[in-house]
Amino acid sequence: MAAKWIELVTGSFEDKKRWRQYKARKEQLPASYRTAVDGIERYFMYAGSIVKGDVFMQMLEDLADLIERAATDGTPIRDIVGEDPVEFADAFIANYADGQWINKERKRLNDAIDQSVDEA
Repeated sequence: MAAKWIELVTGSFEDKKRWRQYKARKEQLPASYRTAVDGIERYFMYAGSIVKGDVFMQMLEDLADLIERAATDGTPIRDIVGEDPVEFADAFIANYADGQWINKERKRLNDAIDQSVDEA
């Protein structure tokens, strides 16, 4: 019971554990790959608008999987992100749209319009 209350205030313990594991994975990457992941991660935080912790963590874990494979194979970062890293990051984020706050607002808008039609 107490753990549930604490998680309500501080967030999911499982997400915090996953975050620490992700950070540890990132630290194991070669420096150039780690620098790229840092940049992509920062962009995700600002542009992703992901509010569901589990969705955000899945996105970061999937990014770590991709970059770890690239590092293992010796694939250059440019071969992964292409000439436009923003385009790459936006396309990556689009795969996790379920966790974006905008979906809640889209639903609110649709509900408001439906209600206005019902009231007319």
